[in-house]
Amino acid sequence: MVLPLPAADFELLFESAPISLWLEDYSALKLLFDEWRAQGVEDLAAHLAQAPDLLTRCAASYRVIQVNRKTLALMGAGSQSELLQRLPEVFRGDMHQNMVPELLALWSGQLNVANRSINFSLDGRRIDVQVHVAILPGYETTWERVMVSLEDISSEVAAQTELAQSERYARSLFDDSPVSLWVEDFSGVKGLLDEARGMGIEDFRTFINVHAEFVDRCMEEIKVLDVNRQTLSMFGARNKDELLGQLARVFRDEMRTSFAEQLLDLWNGKLVQMREVVNYSLTGEAINIHLQFSVMRGHEADWERVLVSLVDITARKKAEAYLEYLGKHDSLTRLRNRAFYVEELNRLTRKGPWPLSILAFDLNGLKGVNDSEGHAAGDSLLRRTGEVLTNATQGHPCCVARVGGDEFAVLMPGCDERLAANLMARVESVMELNNQFYPGRHLSLAIGHATCLSPADVEGALHRADRAMFQAKEKFYKTSQIDRRHT
Repeated sequence: MVLPLPAADFELLFESAPISLWLEDYSALKLLFDEWRAQGVEDLAAHLAQAPDLLTRCAASYRVIQVNRKTLALMGAGSQSELLQRLPEVFRGDMHQNMVPELLALWSGQLNVANRSINFSLDGRRIDVQVHVAILPGYETTWERVMVSLEDISSEVAAQTELAQSERYARSLFDDSPVSLWVEDFSGVKGLLDEARGMGIEDFRTFINVHAEFVDRCMEEIKVLDVNRQTLSMFGARNKDELLGQLARVFRDEMRTSFAEQLLDLWNGKLVQMREVVNYSLTGEAINIHLQFSVMRGHEADWERVLVSLVDITARKKAEAYLEYLGKHDSLTRLRNRAFYVEELNRLTRKGPWPLSILAFDLNGLKGVNDSEGHAAGDSLLRRTGEVLTNATQGHPCCVARVGGDEFAVLMPGCDERLAANLMARVESVMELNNQFYPGRHLSLAIGHATCLSPADVEGALHRADRAMFQAKEKFYKTSQIDRRHT
């Protein structure tokens, strides 16, 4: 049998409670509610929204009877009388608006109500509180005695706020990053690799070369969890669903080979990787990409979170290709340049194939055109020479190069004198058509050719081809009666 506690013990419990307790009288609020019901109010939320002063009237209906020591400490009050005199300093700011859920619960007949609110200590500190309101037994009809407990949850709210801010910051970094970011789940891939290890596979490269379908299975196991805005822009997608629904158009062709290399690195324990790959936009355009793959911290054992960053390096690749092109080509004629010609000649001298035929060309009358009509006219003749040699050698395994100001050469590996003579005739035929297409300035080339059968004769063949070319040039100037040194 449990004996009832004396009143003094109840008073002691109230005063010594480790939580802020308020004994209050809500009877005025009950009368206010009854008045509004008599006026026909049914929706309290709508009624309170009509005028801000209605909340003020509700707050003024509360009457504090007694508070305990924990309340005085929490609110920074020296005594109960000081606290009661300065209650407007405690209940201010957002407090009235935070009362609404409590009022709606009481209106609906609930006698125990939990709510979160904001109070202020007498020294101005903001206090986030968890409020519990309980109408005491025996006072259900009058609400004359209500026990209110306040739990200081400021540190918890501050931690939640900080966490929310941190999450927003991280989300902003992800969404607004100028780099394409993908969050992926590779746990299925890890499962397949573990399965292969369990089968006793040791030479993984040979295994995936023999079992190409294993690479396809791994690709199918990748789950894309999220992408940022830059990803949508890079791949020409309007939204995430559109992109994720068409990933097969993005990752195709040569991507399979690079993914196989990525699998090999993962097999060898390399959880951070970088490589250059090619993806495709949804419009079909190839995108050169610098890819960085990283299993995120805390997921090294399961690979459930992987961060993949993609940087579009298409412009850089085009610039590199153009620079490489310029390093091997003459920008005016678009033929190979002298550096490439010398390199190719050295390679052919070392490796063949034999015989090797060499054609030497010289543009007749270039100086006269430059002197009389300007270098623009001379450049036009040089460009036309490039067109002629390109068209004439089309389909032949030749190296066609501009080796000097008005000097050109063609290397014909594996070609004898007969094929060299045929090409020379074809050049003259194409040049005749070119002159018909460009009426006015006549294009003329002095041509010589020679053939060698071994590396030892390459130098001699070059001299023979040059000598034949100079003889043709002398013949041109004698026949045309033009002084090659003057206009």
